Amino acid sequence: MAQAYRDLSEFIKFLEGRGELKRITAPVTWDLEITEITQRVLREGGPALLFENVEGYTDTPVLINMYGTEQRAAWALGVEKLDELPAQIEKMMAMAQGGPPEGLMSKLRMLGDLVKLGRIGPRTVEREDAPAQEVIMQGDDVDLLSLPILKTWPQDAGRYITLPLVITKDPDSGTHNLGMYRMQVYDKNTTGMHWQTHKVGTQHERASAERGAGRMEVAVALGGDPALIWAGSAPLPADVSEYVLAGFLRGQPVPVAKGITVDLDVPAQAEYIIEGYVDPSERRPEGPFGDHTGYYSIQDEYPVFHVTAITHRRNPIYPTIVVGRPPQEDYWMGVATERLFLPLMRLMLPEIVDVHMPAEGVFHNLVLVSIKKEYPGHVQKTVSGMWGLGLMSLARAIAVFDDDVDIHDPSEVVWRLSNNVDPRRDIIFADGPIDDLDVASPTARVGSKIGIDATRKSGEGEMGERQWMPDITMDPEVVDKVTRRWAEYGI
Repeated sequence: MAQAYRDLSEFIKFLEGRGELKRITAPVTWDLEITEITQRVLREGGPALLFENVEGYTDTPVLINMYGTEQRAAWALGVEKLDELPAQIEKMMAMAQGGPPEGLMSKLRMLGDLVKLGRIGPRTVEREDAPAQEVIMQGDDVDLLSLPILKTWPQDAGRYITLPLVITKDPDSGTHNLGMYRMQVYDKNTTGMHWQTHKVGTQHERASAERGAGRMEVAVALGGDPALIWAGSAPLPADVSEYVLAGFLRGQPVPVAKGITVDLDVPAQAEYIIEGYVDPSERRPEGPFGDHTGYYSIQDEYPVFHVTAITHRRNPIYPTIVVGRPPQEDYWMGVATERLFLPLMRLMLPEIVDVHMPAEGVFHNLVLVSIKKEYPGHVQKTVSGMWGLGLMSLARAIAVFDDDVDIHDPSEVVWRLSNNVDPRRDIIFADGPIDDLDVASPTARVGSKIGIDATRKSGEGEMGERQWMPDITMDPEVVDKVTRRWAEYGI
């Protein structure tokens, strides 16, 4: 049964009850100090941190590192272990009537169709039932600097909102999208909006520009149920709302309310809602920023977000995250994504046994895949298929292994890569889209990528006249014999 948290305070109470949250009452600053404290705690697998005495913001606690271990990430999504998530998705898919749909797009839309069976889309509530709108600031009262927004790394261009749910709406279908895009604070009522080329927020901006619609309404939620916050980072198809995914994980609908100055549904249980607009014709330099790649991202032109209202709870908590050289807190959010979307990837590519995105690969630079290989060329088919799956198209390198390889074991992965690969035969080169944050490509957003066949090769079409030799393993009878006699050896 899914564990649903009403809001951030309830999750904090849950973590504190399990010894997984530390309240810090010593005075700290928002300028780099919280980052350094968090880094030391995170590297030791330490607890979530609630800073209750941020200088200049003593009435607003700062919550960080709530997803910072595999266990806390699992709890945030309502399960005890992240490996429970694939079973939940598989159970949901089994609810489909008439068998699985045919065609790639139909399969991608299955998630949205199936969750309707559980009636767990968002539920609209009145403003008086929306804690996120208890306090309303408009006009000259709007001041982003009244929030304890952090500067996280020395060469950052300023203070950044790093855990936002950026809410936009498809101008045709009306489907809401929640994306997680960093926001550089320029002044009291404007920020950068770093939605990247391939993200849904950018698609909505382009669609609005094509229609000559002028300003595009945007809302930004900070806080709320931890499953909803995570959902903003999930690579969903454009026509599937993150409200729906969060409702599925929670086992109940996400309460939403109408915005004060925007016609958007906002999370009623959030800590803050920042409302405003983006003008598709307006751009401003954004960055540099110490990003999840472990490098500073280069300054570039991005849209400007103009704030028209800020609403919040009477006693809000400011949630945030630090990204940087992996592994960081966002790695565990990525592991949750990896586990949840594995069944959907298998739906499109049934040969897939497992998928792993190591922390060092920063999600889009390295994807490890194990498959049930059936014929020569099967690996090439799998790699091509994966590059066709939504944001997996940005994967810099995809390495494919046999189904008996533990792709979560770095030692085994390197052993297979260094022994099973003939570079001329087993490396596939391709050109295509890459992540905006890629640091190696000589051109922005477009570059080269590789697929690597690290599977065993057969004689037919793969080894020519040579024979592929088997792994060295001990005779099972000898293993059993030694196990039975182990005490006799006196070792």
